[in-house]
Amino acid sequence: MLTSTATTGASAFEAELQKRFGPQFADLPVRCLHFAQAACQATSRPDAFDRALGVAGLLLVQGADPETVAAAIVSQAIPEADLDLDAIQANFGAELASLLRGLSRAGRIETLNSKGVDIEQLRKMLLAIAEDVRVVLIKLAERVVYLRSITKADDALRRAAGKQTLALFAPLANRLGVSEMKWELEDYAFRFQEPDVYKKIAQLLDEKRNDREAYIQRVIATLRQELDALGIQATIQGRPKHIYSIWRKMGGKNVGFEQLYDIRAVRVIVPSIRECYTVLGIVHDLWTPVEGEFDDYIASPKANNYRSLHTAVVGPEGQTLEVQVRTEEMHQHSEHGVAAHWRYKEGGRADRKFDTKIAWLRQVLAWKSELAGGADRERASLFEDTIYVLTPQGKVVDLPAGSTPLDFAYHVHTDLGHRCRGAKVDGHMVPLDYHLRNAQTVEIMSTKQGGPSRDWLSPQLGYLASPRALAKVRQWFRHEDFEKDAAEGRTALEKELQRLGSTGFAHDRVAGGCGFDKLEEFLAALGRGEVTSRQIEIAVRGEAPVAPAGPIVPITPAASSGRTSSGVLVLGVNNIATLMAKCCKPVPPDPIIGFITRTRGVMVHRQDCTNITGLREDQRDRLMPAEWGKTGDAPFSADFEVVAKDRQGLLRDISDAISRERINVTGVNTLSRGAHAYMRFTLQVSSSDSIQRVLRAVKDVPGVDTARRL
Repeated sequence: MLTSTATTGASAFEAELQKRFGPQFADLPVRCLHFAQAACQATSRPDAFDRALGVAGLLLVQGADPETVAAAIVSQAIPEADLDLDAIQANFGAELASLLRGLSRAGRIETLNSKGVDIEQLRKMLLAIAEDVRVVLIKLAERVVYLRSITKADDALRRAAGKQTLALFAPLANRLGVSEMKWELEDYAFRFQEPDVYKKIAQLLDEKRNDREAYIQRVIATLRQELDALGIQATIQGRPKHIYSIWRKMGGKNVGFEQLYDIRAVRVIVPSIRECYTVLGIVHDLWTPVEGEFDDYIASPKANNYRSLHTAVVGPEGQTLEVQVRTEEMHQHSEHGVAAHWRYKEGGRADRKFDTKIAWLRQVLAWKSELAGGADRERASLFEDTIYVLTPQGKVVDLPAGSTPLDFAYHVHTDLGHRCRGAKVDGHMVPLDYHLRNAQTVEIMSTKQGGPSRDWLSPQLGYLASPRALAKVRQWFRHEDFEKDAAEGRTALEKELQRLGSTGFAHDRVAGGCGFDKLEEFLAALGRGEVTSRQIEIAVRGEAPVAPAGPIVPITPAASSGRTSSGVLVLGVNNIATLMAKCCKPVPPDPIIGFITRTRGVMVHRQDCTNITGLREDQRDRLMPAEWGKTGDAPFSADFEVVAKDRQGLLRDISDAISRERINVTGVNTLSRGAHAYMRFTLQVSSSDSIQRVLRAVKDVPGVDTARRL
C-alpha cells in the first residue's frame, strides 16, 4: 500500500500538472500518474512512486512538455520488465511508447560503464540512440534524483556515482544547455568525490555569506536606480554560487578564494538584446571594468547556444563583482536548455521551433567531430553516417550506417566474417542482409570452416556496406583462386615435364626461365593458362626465348598490379587490352565480367548486363572472369535518367545539384512530353558511390519524380 504521504503527494502533483499545462495538455500526464500510482499500490512499491514524482517534478520545473513528464512518471514507477509497450501505445499513444523505448535503450548503455567500456564511446552511443533528445533529459533528471537519495549511502557507492556523473551526465547536461541540472550534478559529484575540499569551500562561502548578501543588495539597489531612471524594465538578482565551479576556477586560474571575480555576482534580465548592451554600458559607467574579463556570448554563443554578456568590474568598496546581462529567453535557455523550448501558442500544440532545436542539438552533440576539428557539415552528419551496436559481451562497435550482421562479423574478426552463416539481433534470428540499428546487440552464428559467398560482393544484394569488409571478401577470393590456380599449374607442369622427358628438372628453374621470380606465381599463371607449353619447353631445353603465341602476355602478379587504362584485371592480369562496354557502362565496384571480342580485345560488361545474360550457349565460352584493379581516380562514364514535373529552371536546379557533388557532366539529353520532362545525363565518375550520391542529391530537387541509373 502507498503511504498517506505518497497519496497526498500524488494529489498535489496532479494539481500542479493541471496548473502548469491546463486542461487540454494535462490529460496525458494525469492519466499516467493514476496508472503509475495504481501499479505501485498493487506491488507495494511506495519508494518507486516517490522517485517517479521526484523525477517528473524536476522536469516540470525545467519546463518539459507533457509527454516527457508522463514518460518520466511511468518509467520510474514501473520496472522495464513489467511494461507492456504495445498496451502503453494503445492506451496512451505512440509518442509515449517511443519515449519509453528510448529510455530502455539509454538505460542499457548506462549499465555498460561498469564493464569498463570507454566513456567516450558511451557518450557517443547514448547520444546516437537518443533519437528524441527528451530521453536524455529524463535520464539527467533521474540521475539528479538518484544523487539526492544517496547522500548518506556508503562512501564507495557515492564516489563511484560521482565519478560516473562527472564523466557522463554533467557533460551531457552542459551540451544540452541545462545549466540548473548541470550545476546540481556537478556539486553532488564533487561533494561525493572530494568531501574535504567541498566542505572547505562551503565553509568559506558560509563565513562571509551575510556580508556578501548585504553587499549584493547594495549593488542591486544602485543598478535599479540607474535602470529606472532610463525606463528599463529589468529583473536583478544575485547569482547563486556553485561549489564545483568555484573549485575549478581556483585551480584553473591558480588563485585563492577571495581573488575570484564571481564570488560576488549579480544577474540582470531585460526584455531585448538592445537593452542588454545598454545595461552593459551603465555597469561600465558605474564601476571600472577589469581588463580581460569581458565576454560577449550574445555575439559569439557557446557551443551549447548559451548566450549572455559577462563582465567583471571593481565595484563598490573596491570589491570585484561579476555582472551577467541577458534577455528572458536567454535566461530560460541557460537554466533549462532544450526543455525551455516547449511552449504553448495560441492554445495550440508545442512550439514547432522545438523540432528545429533538436536538429541543432544533434549537431552540437557530435563530440567526436569537434575533437577532431571537423567542419560543421561533418559534425551534422556524424550520427547519420555511423551506428553503434553491441557485442554479446557489451563491447561497443561503430559501423557505417546501413551495415549488416556480416559487416559486424568482419569488424570483430576477419575469420569470423568468412565463417559467418547466420546472426541474432537482440536475441532474434535475422537474415545476413538485415540493416542494423543503434543500440542493438548482435550475435554471429558461424561454422568451424568455410568461406564467404561471391553474392556478398554484389551491391545489388546488399550483404555488405563497409568498404573494409568488402575488401576482406575480395582478398579471400583472390587468395583462394590463387591457391586453386597454383595447384592446377603444378599438375600441368608435371605433365609437361613428363612429356618432355625431364621429370627431374627443378620447378623453380622452369619458373625462372619463364620470367618469374617466385615459383608459386609461375604455377598460378600456368594454371590460369597464361604460360604456354612452348615457353616451358624453351625454359627446359635452353633454346632462345620467343614471344608467346596468341593472346598470351607476360604475367604480373595480381597483388602488385599497376593501373591500366580501364583499371580492370582479367583473369587476374592487369595488362590485357580491355574496353568498357557502352551498353551498361560498368563503374567500380559493379560486379563485372569480360567478353572476348574478335578484333577489339576483352569487352568489360556488368554481370547483369542484358547483352551478357542473353548470350547464346555457344558464346558463353568467350566469357572471362574480371575484377576491378587499382583504378585510382580514373574517370568512368555512367548514364542516369531523371523524370520530373516540367517547370522553368528545372534543368538548372538539377545541374546545380550535380555540380555540388563535384561531378563532371559530359552529356545531356532532354525531352518534354506533356507535364513531364525526361532527361538523360552522362557523367564522369570514379565509382558507383559517386553515382548514388548524385542520385540522392537529384531526388531532393523539387519536382523530381524518379532518378535512376541506366
